[in-house]
Order: sequence, then C-alpha cells, then structure tokens
Amino acid sequence: MNIFASEMKQILKVHNVNDYARYIGAPELHPLVSVIHYDELEHCRHSLNNYDVYGIFIADEMLEELTYGLTTYDLHRHALMCVAPGQIGGKADTGEEIQTKGWALLFDPELLHGTDLERRMTAYTYFSYNTNEALLMSDDQRQTIVTLMETLRRELKCDDRHTSPIVIALLQLVLEHIARFYAKQLSTEAIKSNDLLTRFENLLGRYYSDGIYREHGLPTVKYCAQGFFLSPNYFGDLIKEMTGDTAGNTIRRFVMKRAQELLISGHSISQTADELGFDYPQHFTRMFKRHYGLSPSDYLKQRKHQ
Repeated sequence: MNIFASEMKQILKVHNVNDYARYIGAPELHPLVSVIHYDELEHCRHSLNNYDVYGIFIADEMLEELTYGLTTYDLHRHALMCVAPGQIGGKADTGEEIQTKGWALLFDPELLHGTDLERRMTAYTYFSYNTNEALLMSDDQRQTIVTLMETLRRELKCDDRHTSPIVIALLQLVLEHIARFYAKQLSTEAIKSNDLLTRFENLLGRYYSDGIYREHGLPTVKYCAQGFFLSPNYFGDLIKEMTGDTAGNTIRRFVMKRAQELLISGHSISQTADELGFDYPQHFTRMFKRHYGLSPSDYLKQRKHQ
C-alpha cells in the first residue's frame, strides 16, 4: 500500500466543529456551531471521523457502508443519526470527490456550559444510539428539523461570533423535536415487538440456567441489549416505552423474584447471593432490603410465622 492510500484511511479528528467544515469545504459560521447543507458543497469527500463534538446528520439519499465503531451500516433516505464526543463514525476517505445530499449540525460541548441545555443533555439518550437505530423520519418530520437548521444557520451568519440565547434556544428546539420523533418511533416499535418482554424474561432465565452469571455476575442492561442487537440506551428506552419502567428495574425485579424462590427452597443467604451472581452476600442483603423493605433473614422469619 502506498503512502497516499494509507493517509486516505486515516481518521479525521474532529476536535472542533470547523475541523469538519474545513475538511469538506463548508463555510465556517461560528467557532462552536456549524450548520452544513451538503447539497451546496462543490468539493466533498467521505471521512471517517473521531468526534470531540456533538453531531446531527440527515441523509437525503441512501448512504452505504458507513462505519460506526467496528460495524458497518447503510443509512436510508431521510434518516437522522446523532453522534456524541468520543464516538467514531463515517466512511473512510478514498480520495474521490462525491456529491451527497442532506444536512449536518455540529456543536461543541463548550457552547452549552452553564446553560439549562447542558443540564438537559443527559435526557437526550439518542446520542448514544447505534447507527442501525437511526431516526427514520417522515417528510414532515424532516422538514421540521431542516427548517430549524436553516433558521439556526441564518442566526449564526448575523451572530458576530458571539453565542446569542437565540442560538441555544434553536438548538434546544432541534433536540426536543428529535426526542419527540424518536418517542413516536419507539412507540411504533413497541407495538410491533409485543413479545419483546417475554423474550427479555427468557433471556434472563437463560442467563442463570446456562451459568453465565458465574463469569459475569449480575445481568446488566448492556448484556441484555446485546442479546437483541441493540444499544443499551435504545433497548432501555424501548423497555421504558413498553412498561413505564427502566430496563434496570425490570432486571432487578427478575433477580429479586428469583431470590425469593431460592430462599423459600431452602438456600442460605450466602448460597442465594452466590447463585444470583452477587460478589458478596452483603450486597445481596442490601438490594433485597431496598426491594422488599426487609432483610432476607427477616423475610424468612416472617414466612415462618405466617
């Protein structure tokens, strides 16, 4: 492989929003915010990006063989995908100029410092969704987001490089609309996946019957999500949409129900803790008491007097 080909496969470090804007020849509108309309670019190339910023991307055409972490995926028309600092995504640069359609909005975490939006960011769990969990927008939903991006771009052009409250407000509107559209998508998927809860419980049952707990301890949301080829956040949000409760609480209820069964069948507290995957019996006792309002020993005493 020659040096040029090797360089083409290097990852672009997007330390700030204009690192990406300069790379694809887009206008630099603000040091902390970039709004890009790909349709307007004359000299654009693919890039595999390592982000230190947040990014929101709308594909207005089918994009094939993009990379997210160690996996590849196709992005369908009118799909919206979000990335957060620390993530890697895109498609390796081959040196070929391309014409692509869509929009991108990138913003630096520094932009949010000290704002209400900074405190709100943890609620936007979709920034940690996998790319195969992209938001598949209707024409109307796409137009809503694009209109906000266009308005934000106009504001940036007259913002004299200071961040006005209007910029923050428009950005929050974009994020809130994405959250609303994702909620609708999750609701639709919840209806289609009405057997997901049964499969979730079966997966937890196999976790213990197959002895997986001996190596990995207590089951986690991450482990269960992997069993359905979903990211932990998307899986958690889907379970919450279906049950009104978190995936973590669903797992804990399963574990505590199993704890009851083991104790009633004659297992000691230490044996029960070990059979459930707890590192120490004290950890099991604390969880049991938080869940049932009394310790395992008091629970057994209570049963004897019933």
